[in-house]
Amino acid sequence: MNPHRQLQRRLGVFDATSIGLGSMLGAGVFAVFAPAAGLAGNYLVLAVVLAGAVAYCNAVASAELAARYPSSGGTYVYGRERLGEWPGFVAGWGFVTGKTASCAAMALTFGQYVSPGYAVPVAVAAVAVLTAVNLFGITRTALLTRVLLGVVLATLAFVAAAAAMGPHAGATGPGPGGPATGGLGGVLPAAGLMFFAFAGYARIATLGEEVKDPARTIPRAILAALGAAFVIYVGLALLLQNHLPEGRLAASAVPLLDAVRNSQLAAGAPLVQAGAAAASLGALLALITGVGRTTLAMARERDLPSPLARVGGRHTVPFVAEMAVAAVVILLLLTTDVLTVVGFSSFGVLIYYAVANAAAYTLEEHPRHAPRWLNIAGFLSCLLLAFTLPSASVLGMAAVLALGVAGRRVVLRRRR
Repeated sequence: MNPHRQLQRRLGVFDATSIGLGSMLGAGVFAVFAPAAGLAGNYLVLAVVLAGAVAYCNAVASAELAARYPSSGGTYVYGRERLGEWPGFVAGWGFVTGKTASCAAMALTFGQYVSPGYAVPVAVAAVAVLTAVNLFGITRTALLTRVLLGVVLATLAFVAAAAAMGPHAGATGPGPGGPATGGLGGVLPAAGLMFFAFAGYARIATLGEEVKDPARTIPRAILAALGAAFVIYVGLALLLQNHLPEGRLAASAVPLLDAVRNSQLAAGAPLVQAGAAAASLGALLALITGVGRTTLAMARERDLPSPLARVGGRHTVPFVAEMAVAAVVILLLLTTDVLTVVGFSSFGVLIYYAVANAAAYTLEEHPRHAPRWLNIAGFLSCLLLAFTLPSASVLGMAAVLALGVAGRRVVLRRRR
């Protein structure tokens, strides 16, 4: 590989953990609790725990592989190295397509919190500005992510205090959402949606070519980010269920904001809106970074157009891939309602991690905290959650994956 196409190692454990945790909190706290509650009802916490357990299996597999193959691309690279070109391609294509749609969802969430009447123009502006930040180098990305993460953590602490002070669900009646219809039968699809909220640590693996001492940094950052997110999610699920009536939680588009409005700290609602905007912005920043790096890795192997592999500028960033991702995200914002693609993204990412677990299983050595049987459990759990998602999500993302596979076959035949 030519030297000018290499990225530079500038991130430490704290920076990498911040990027992973920032992307998880932005995606999960403000986008997933309500639909998951609609499916699981009073079993929301069980769905969170199940999603966290599957995420741990995947995190361990990703940490093993990222330490062994510290280059941009994540499971796309691991699948190619351990299983062959086709599994690697399926993982990479699922990640790029699913997470590109997630970028649009996060941008629109930001726009709706900042200015509901002009959500799309604000979202487009956010994508353009954050892409420019990424073009100034990965250290700028990490710095801004740390700032946004601090704002989000302060916001979540305020929401937790408001929910703990009450009033509580039993004293407020069913609420405008009415009774929820979710139950134990909806735990698996709810866990599949909640998994979307845990997928932020994937951004750490996709940055494998830009972290210092990857064999040490990547596993520590992945497990630290996942552990922190798990504690926050379980705590918030318990507080929200105790504070908001079941039907109101399931029907709410902004459950954390509603939790504050329905409390003794209602005057602090604007602070929650600002925190939600910061969370969405942080998630969008990390998503654009991760998708750009996976696009770069696929272009290097000619699974995507080779110009996307160009790295240049004073800050050595994959500028062509970054701008291409931004262009597709803006197109989605202008043409469709992307808040419905959370299920699509979950399906694509679960397939991505199924490949990661299969690849980790083939490693010759496994650390004591990551036995081989954990890879089997992770692989089967990913497939189970993926195919118990709502049928529209399964069929839609399966069609996108099939389209990518068919397109690659055509390209390979023409090359031959």
